[in-house]
Amino acid sequence: MTPYTPPTQEQLLAIRVNAGIEELAKSDKFAHAEPDLVEAIVGGVGEFAAGEFAPLNRVGDLEGARLENGVVRLPDGFAEAYDAYVEQGWNTIASAAEHGGQGLPFTLSCNVLENLGAANMAFTLLPMLSVGAIEALEHHGSADQQARYLPDLISGKWSGTMNLTEPAAGSDVGALRSTAEPIAEGPHAGKYRIAGQKIYITWGDHELAENIVHLVLARLPDAPEGSRGISLFLVPKYHVNDDGKLGPRNDLRPVSLEHKLGINASPTCVMSYGDNGECIGELVGAENRGLAAMFTMMNNARINVGNQGVQIGERATQQALAYALDRVQSARAGSPDKTPVAIIEHPDVRRMILRMKALTEGARALLYYCAGLVDRGTIGDAAAKTRAEILVPLLKAWGTDVGVEIAGIGVQVHGGMGFVEETGAAQHWRDSKIAPIYEGTNGIQAADLVTRKLGLEGGEPMIALFEEIAGAAKDESALAALAADCAAVARWMQGEASLDDRLAGSVPFCTMAAVAVAGWQLLRQMEAVAGGAAPALAQSKPVTARFFLDRIVPEASGLKASAQAGADPLYVLPMDALAG
Repeated sequence: MTPYTPPTQEQLLAIRVNAGIEELAKSDKFAHAEPDLVEAIVGGVGEFAAGEFAPLNRVGDLEGARLENGVVRLPDGFAEAYDAYVEQGWNTIASAAEHGGQGLPFTLSCNVLENLGAANMAFTLLPMLSVGAIEALEHHGSADQQARYLPDLISGKWSGTMNLTEPAAGSDVGALRSTAEPIAEGPHAGKYRIAGQKIYITWGDHELAENIVHLVLARLPDAPEGSRGISLFLVPKYHVNDDGKLGPRNDLRPVSLEHKLGINASPTCVMSYGDNGECIGELVGAENRGLAAMFTMMNNARINVGNQGVQIGERATQQALAYALDRVQSARAGSPDKTPVAIIEHPDVRRMILRMKALTEGARALLYYCAGLVDRGTIGDAAAKTRAEILVPLLKAWGTDVGVEIAGIGVQVHGGMGFVEETGAAQHWRDSKIAPIYEGTNGIQAADLVTRKLGLEGGEPMIALFEEIAGAAKDESALAALAADCAAVARWMQGEASLDDRLAGSVPFCTMAAVAVAGWQLLRQMEAVAGGAAPALAQSKPVTARFFLDRIVPEASGLKASAQAGADPLYVLPMDALAG
């Protein structure tokens, strides 16, 4: 596997142009995000990721996490790398200063995760889940919970998880059956006894952090059925005493680790709570409002999973590019010189490499545009907050779809050697496949787009987004046409389309909308580079942006018919006939 080289100039361009970091720094909240500090963070975390996380990517895949006598073990080197991560303060970037964070924009937190995840996607799931737990407690935790748990979560000394899924409750979270019984007396009076089993819990147990703060969905006695009866509980691996020191271990354990297609270094646990009736948890937020609190974590996680598409796209592109430059095969067909050349000289390989680069850069532009809007929402810009909500399903769904596509192309560039594990190209594809599945499948993201997000404020914010893209497209006729197509589909879905029609067309529409926004943000990058920004990218950026605008954008317009085809054709065959 090739080393990881941080794409620092590409990242800085996206942070400046798409996120608008300099404008954010004019606010009181983010005044410390000055150019020198931004460059130091982006450069510093890139160097750290390349030096500490990247060398563990291959061994993590080959050896993986393992459960031995009830203890989750990681390959050699992981503990030392995580200690260095904590010591250097990378976990603290965007968290509140009153609890030990740096109070910097979410945009910069995204960059930390982008670099770490491109270096080692499986390992980076550990801090990624902690970020979500921190945000849930910042928004919904009591003052005591925040004081007791946030400082060590923010530092990275402790890690966090989210526990939703059960054997009979996957996408239908409302079907969960884990229970929480109030404790009326004794040392844990006012708390709850938690009982149940959770599955697919990412980094559900390990020894890298001193404590693990599990956020667990469960039902109180006599709670309403379905999602209206779910509450959120904080369940630490080790009890935390009033003086902040760790007490005895709580009654929870990893039952087993899943054997997965990829992300093998990430321990995906089956967790059991309350085997002995003594698993103690605290209520977070209001009773029966747990799903709303958990979705604070989930929204953050969906952005960060979209980021994983960028991460794996970047790493797979670097790997494929290195191989294409090194592998010599045949003369270029259109050249009079019949000397064998590196395969990157052949037109179709060149096309694949450019597609990988254009898709990665487009997804990154969308990521940082979304992150910048989240930051604007944090400082009170209601319109930016609404637009960010619209973009989250686009980023999570399309970002991860293209991550899989890019990693697949990377295997193809390697030819037969891509199908052989020793090159490492296959690992990127295997790792990429989880991202369209977890934190809400991409079909669920698309459904969210055409239901709740399309319905925001009567649909006006979504239409306004497409109209703004059309206006900014100027002479880019394909982008203007795609924006118009998106607006037309949105209006059709708002009007004559049934709910089934909307859901049937949701995935192609989600792709159309994401490509439109990404194309627009790449156009902004290209214009900025033409104006003198990022001189190091003056040669490459116009080429990759043009590839996206001239080839990928028209492809997305071709999805309009599918987006408006309706649901009826899907049900022409009865279920038995379809299965037979």
